[in-house]
Amino acid sequence: MAILVDTDTRLVVSGVTGREGTFHSLRNRDYGTQVVAGVTPAKGGQDVDGIPVFDTFQAAVSETGANTAMIFVPPRFAADSILEAENAGIALIIAITEGIPAHDELRVYNHLKRGGSRLIGPNCPGILSPGKANVGIIPAQFFKEGNVGLVSRSGTLTYQIGNELAQGGFGNSSIVGIGGDPVPGSSFIDVIELFEADPETELIVMCGEIGGSAEEEAAEFIATSVSKPVVAYIAGFTAPPGKTMGHAGAIVSGTQGTAAAKAEALEAKGVRVGRNPTQVAEIAVEILGARV
Repeated sequence: MAILVDTDTRLVVSGVTGREGTFHSLRNRDYGTQVVAGVTPAKGGQDVDGIPVFDTFQAAVSETGANTAMIFVPPRFAADSILEAENAGIALIIAITEGIPAHDELRVYNHLKRGGSRLIGPNCPGILSPGKANVGIIPAQFFKEGNVGLVSRSGTLTYQIGNELAQGGFGNSSIVGIGGDPVPGSSFIDVIELFEADPETELIVMCGEIGGSAEEEAAEFIATSVSKPVVAYIAGFTAPPGKTMGHAGAIVSGTQGTAAAKAEALEAKGVRVGRNPTQVAEIAVEILGARV
């Protein structure tokens, strides 16, 4: 099994006719993902290397049965694109777009919480279920099928940890990038809950970073609701307070949101925290090796 994306995923891409949208849509298709449609207003009737393009999500879903959307449009259009996908009945929406205004993210977040669609992102690398489907910009060649569920706020750290797990002889059930913006559509808790219920996932790796309180909240959830071993990494142990580091949500305010505080909260709940990505992979391999 896998979580969120698999062989039943039927993907429609908003912004498929743009340079980045085209490039990654074709890479996802080459991996084996069913990319069934694209959406670009005023370009309906065209195609991108055989992928039919529609003017609206409603038309794309009606014609192709798409059940997953990937958002690859400029920031000022992204919120409306997400809401249009939700209105068309798409269950899973993955927003790759970076730089969406925070007030737009809040508007989308509050609307989707009242509906039936799940949002991953924005400003995320997407989701990969090795051997089944890749939706986003994750370089799938670094990963192989296995029993480690990986959820991260950072794309590049995800790639490094996944590659080192593969070198250690273990693969991934699914890799989920939740993004580094201040208002993510899905939290660590949302994804960890899915991994806990997935029979293929035997160990969970969460990769956090400075800023916000998502990791501390996840620590409380893990302590009460997760039976599987969890290994964590927090990026930003040397980050200076008050300075945004990379992601919009990666900023320490006073003593809140520091890497040390997050690591302490997780370790207090029994989660082993590596001090660098290599150590995280080594801890995961140690735990999994002892379970064989």
